[in-house]
Amino acid sequence: MKSITINGSKRESVGKKVTQALRNAGQVPCVLYGGDNQVHFSAAELAFSKLVYTPNAHTVVIELESGEKFDAILQDIQFHPVTDRILHVDFYQTFADKEVTMDIPLNFIGNPRGVRNGGVLRKNTRSLRVKAVPGNLPDFIDANIEDLKIGNKLYITALASDNFTFMHPDNTVVCLVRRSRAAITVDEDDEEAEGADAAEATQE
Repeated sequence: MKSITINGSKRESVGKKVTQALRNAGQVPCVLYGGDNQVHFSAAELAFSKLVYTPNAHTVVIELESGEKFDAILQDIQFHPVTDRILHVDFYQTFADKEVTMDIPLNFIGNPRGVRNGGVLRKNTRSLRVKAVPGNLPDFIDANIEDLKIGNKLYITALASDNFTFMHPDNTVVCLVRRSRAAITVDEDDEEAEGADAAEATQE
């Protein structure tokens, strides 16, 4: 998985006045959890643009002015209810041999057969929560939907991998193709048979 570096400064004071002063200066108060001790630091708001305002998933390298360096993932983020400015960010420290959970975006591949026959594709989710060691976290999860017919569902079990574990029930439906009023009424299995017969006739 691709990584983004956040450069920050360690902060000793965590009171409201100090926090507000940081925000007024364009800095975002942050906390790193998961290690032996919590680490309080701040970073420029602009440093989070590639991490927050993107559909992609990233791990994070936090580099502090003190020389300390931490691997982490984004755990939580708070926005101002009116301006949408970033108010606070929580990170979770990661270790090479310790599993973490993270939301990974889905990459839908193909145009479903059912959609080509007039059906409607319904995506129930655009990301899935997985558990893995940091080195096995994927950038995205491929979901091939090319062969989905009208009425077919793609279950999470079809996307299983040895590199990570899904944090969802096995009966979770990732997407499905629903019938619409404009859908072609011909049975898709019959269509396949007709196509095969036509091919044989051509060969003769």
